[in-house]
Amino acid sequence: MDNLIKTRESPSFWATVREALRGSHQDYTTGGLTRAIFLLAVPMVLEMSMESLFAVVDVFWVARLGADSVATVGLVESVLSLVYAVGMGLGLSATAMVARRVGEKDREGAAVAGVQAIALALLTGLGLGLPCLFLAPRLLQLMGASPGVLSVGTSFARITMGGCIVVLLLFMNNSVFRGAGDAAISMRVLWLSNSINLALDPCLIFGLGPFPRLGVTGAAVSTIIGRGVGVAYQFYRLHKGSEHIRIYARQIGLNLEVMLRLLRISVTGITQMVIPHIAWISLVRMVSVFGSAALAGYTIGIRIVIFFLLPAWGLSGAAATLVGQNLGAQQPERAEKSVWKTGFYNMLLMGGEGVLLVLFAGPIVRLFTSDPSIVPLATACLRIISVGNIGYAYEMVILQAFNGAGDTITPTILNFFGFLLLEIPLAYALAIPMGMRSNGVYWAITVAESAIAVVGVLLFRRGRWKERKV
Repeated sequence: MDNLIKTRESPSFWATVREALRGSHQDYTTGGLTRAIFLLAVPMVLEMSMESLFAVVDVFWVARLGADSVATVGLVESVLSLVYAVGMGLGLSATAMVARRVGEKDREGAAVAGVQAIALALLTGLGLGLPCLFLAPRLLQLMGASPGVLSVGTSFARITMGGCIVVLLLFMNNSVFRGAGDAAISMRVLWLSNSINLALDPCLIFGLGPFPRLGVTGAAVSTIIGRGVGVAYQFYRLHKGSEHIRIYARQIGLNLEVMLRLLRISVTGITQMVIPHIAWISLVRMVSVFGSAALAGYTIGIRIVIFFLLPAWGLSGAAATLVGQNLGAQQPERAEKSVWKTGFYNMLLMGGEGVLLVLFAGPIVRLFTSDPSIVPLATACLRIISVGNIGYAYEMVILQAFNGAGDTITPTILNFFGFLLLEIPLAYALAIPMGMRSNGVYWAITVAESAIAVVGVLLFRRGRWKERKV
């Protein structure tokens, strides 16, 4: 690794790590690409690692409450995934526009774009959160929740879905930081937020010390508190400013021209993210047909997959920032080169993880549950999905590269064909008519994700994304 980062002109490997964690003043439109990728990716990978750690630890504690509680988390998060999709779709527009302005050395424009993005998140959060607060039990029923799940999970669902404005703000503010190249700030936000979650989870779930015993509802309360603190810290850092972006009081207000440009990118960005989450909800619904044990196995297996997958999102986020900033600096060839390099590094990371998960799926699952009805189902989920890791690696980087260029249309089309026209029908065919049950769902995921990766690479090589205006 030292040979990748260290040259005669560059700092040592560990000095570069310290710079990445502290927050770099690097101009990502100049200098070595490997160093630029490293400076952006290290905090993004650590940021996503903490997010994935929280997801795994959360289900680790909830699993102690029984299959109904685990199933509650799985069902609620499958619905909440639509909120995540909206947040990520809005975040795509913020990252692309802020990165382009920073690449153009237009700090005023970057700040104005950030303000409009945050306003969009606020309005969207209110529009989604208030209905969910009242409709949460009905949404659980629509997802096939059993009476046992409804009895333990209604409060969890109300808090988690009703408080989605916090999730949207957390996503959007971090998207602004990433677009500006301040990946270290995004990292610190999630480390702060999720550290609070991790500390409060067992206290509120089991009633440790002076805390009330809230059961699975305690997981929702700790999440809202942790993420709320994270959002407060984000606003503090945006006001204080950094090397790349700072928001002043005079910049706070609606700018219709910028808002409309953000909305234009956001519409396809949200659609792009909603499509795979609709597919996820459909798959959860299919798995629920096979009972609470199958659903619990799916929930545990997917949480473990996410734990290993989210760090790779960090690398793909680095690609999006580099593409946006280098296109803003009129350097499309450098932007393209950064994508191929990042894709290669992501392949090495996820390929290694895939081997680990296939070989040790059983022991890893047993860290979370010893229930004999759940272990084999979760093990199969983990092993089958991990087979496609190399495909996921390139898919993630290529799609984020399109998004960083402001081309949210191409990934949307890829997701439409890959998830709605391939994954869902294939999952149904394999799981039910062909009798593979939940394993059929998992094989459909692997096939669809790999197909999207192959077609995405072919479209990226055509280079039309270089002409996109933001």
